[in-house]
This record gives sequence, structure tokens and C-alpha cells, in this order.
Amino acid sequence: MPDIDESQLIDASLQGNSSAFGQLVQIHQNRLFNAMAHFCGNAAEAEDVVQEAFVQAYLKLANFQQNSQFYTWLYRIASNTAISRKRRKRVESSVDKNREHAGLEPVDEGEAPGDRMMRDEQAVQVHKALATLSEEHRSILVLREMDGCDYEQIAEILGINVGTVRSRLHRARMQMRERLQELEGSL
Repeated sequence: MPDIDESQLIDASLQGNSSAFGQLVQIHQNRLFNAMAHFCGNAAEAEDVVQEAFVQAYLKLANFQQNSQFYTWLYRIASNTAISRKRRKRVESSVDKNREHAGLEPVDEGEAPGDRMMRDEQAVQVHKALATLSEEHRSILVLREMDGCDYEQIAEILGINVGTVRSRLHRARMQMRERLQELEGSL
């Protein structure tokens, strides 16, 4: 992203320069996909959400007021898209099936099989626990812990104040800890 001024790319896109919008896509697609993969729990669903979010962003670009970061605005579109798609589907699928299709855990060829099994089991437990949280708590955890957003960015993305971010994040972490302990106890 060095020497790339997003506001110039946005202005060029609004002038009809589709390659400028293509540059915005290139800048943000991997980060947005990773965030949505954690948010959705499924790589294929995340791909669809990201693609739909970029289409919506392109169509609504004239509404972007540029008083926030483009990624913040884009993330909000993507998370709203993911929530809407989930509500439309209303089909519950198993967490194990989601994990199986997500392919989110990288494979390290240099580790011992036991280490890999432990890490995989821990990842499964985290995904299961994360799936049991409300959308509100899941999204705030994904933004903070997986996407690395600071409190101010989270507040801007979710349209809440920083104090609310802190309290929701605290509650989300407490719930996550409880869910992980419950899952550990059921083993």
C-alpha cells in the first residue's frame, strides 16, 4: 500500500475508472476475506460475502463520505451482508462441517503429529465456542482478536462508542472462556 492514496483511487473510481476500484479491491480483499472467513466460519461463504460486499461498495461508492477509512466502511458492508445471508438461509449446519469446508488452519509440515492434532483440536474447540456466541459478540471478537482492529476502529465499524466496545468485548471474552471450559469439560 505504499504511495497509494485511497482517496485518489476512490475519486478516480467515481469518475468511472474501474481499474482504480480494482486497486482498492486488491488492497483490501485478503484482509476482508480473512475477517469474513472467521466471521462466517466457512471459506466458501466468506468468498461469496466478500464478492457481494465489493459489488455493493462499488454501487454505493458515491455514498462513501470519506470521513472514515475505506476498509472500515467496506467491513461494515461485508458484515451486514454476512448477517443478511445468514438470516435468509436459516439453515443450521454443523460446526464440524463448516470447519471441514473452511480450510482455515494452515498445515505446518515440520511439526510432530501429536502437536498438529492438539492444535487442530484446539482450533475445533475455538470454532465451536465462537459459533455459539451471538453475532454481536462474535463480530467484536473477530474484529479485535483475528482482524487486529483497535477499539476506535471497532467502534467506527460497528457504529458504537468506544466504551460500548470495551464492555461488549469484555462480555464476549467471558462468554468465550465459559464456552471453551464447557467444551473442555465435555471431552
